[in-house]
Amino acid sequence: MNYIAVDDEPYALKDLEEELQRAAPNAVLHSFTLPGKALEYARSNPVDAAFLDIELGSANGLVLAKQLKDLQSRIQIIFVTSHEQYAVKAFELHATGYLMKPVTAEDIRRELTFLYKDSGRDKRVRVQTFGGFDVFVDGKPLEFKRSKSKELLAYLIDRHGANVTTGELCAALWEDEMGGAGQKSYLRTLLSDLRASLRRAGAGEILRKGFDSVAIVPELLDCDSYRFLEGDLQAVNSYRHDYLPAYSWAEFSVAALEERL
Repeated sequence: MNYIAVDDEPYALKDLEEELQRAAPNAVLHSFTLPGKALEYARSNPVDAAFLDIELGSANGLVLAKQLKDLQSRIQIIFVTSHEQYAVKAFELHATGYLMKPVTAEDIRRELTFLYKDSGRDKRVRVQTFGGFDVFVDGKPLEFKRSKSKELLAYLIDRHGANVTTGELCAALWEDEMGGAGQKSYLRTLLSDLRASLRRAGAGEILRKGFDSVAIVPELLDCDSYRFLEGDLQAVNSYRHDYLPAYSWAEFSVAALEERL
């Protein structure tokens, strides 16, 4: 892990460094008294988490947090401050944590444990629905023969384990087209392609077949939107109003996600 710490008071920064090193001895830590130097570092180096004071002399840690998020959307922001009144603004920026000075190694460990808690990352199949749709099995991208097969899987994941009938799938995948025997035949081809792709990757078990229906098995997936709905802070922080943007049928789910913010 690569962390940065920013505080304009050298003694306070030194204390934070010591507690961070105690809490996460295997992490790489870079410390800055000037926000500009921290930004300069983040422009060319990946940063997992930033520990920021809020009042940085003539600068503002809330502004710095937004600038860091603009550079690296997945960076985790943990404010370390003496000022309680900034808490609401901090969490509007999707801050991961808010620690009051003097901070201790135990405080930091608690935040890091919450941040990196096990949220199903031991599962073989990882699904990304924010910022586009991708599926990975054992870290490798799942390959699809047809783009519609990929959309079919995206729709099943969106339904979160609910059984979806042939008619529902046709209506979702071909919204403005009349149904018919040819369409249902093509859907059977897509289902066959999807099952073949999953079998080749050794992940066929994530699909459950029913009578004239099919469903995903959500318990077998590590999915960002599922974790979002469970209240996982890392998933909430990664959401940028960009759930399955390529698919118009996802608009109803977007509204449900927005209500959670």
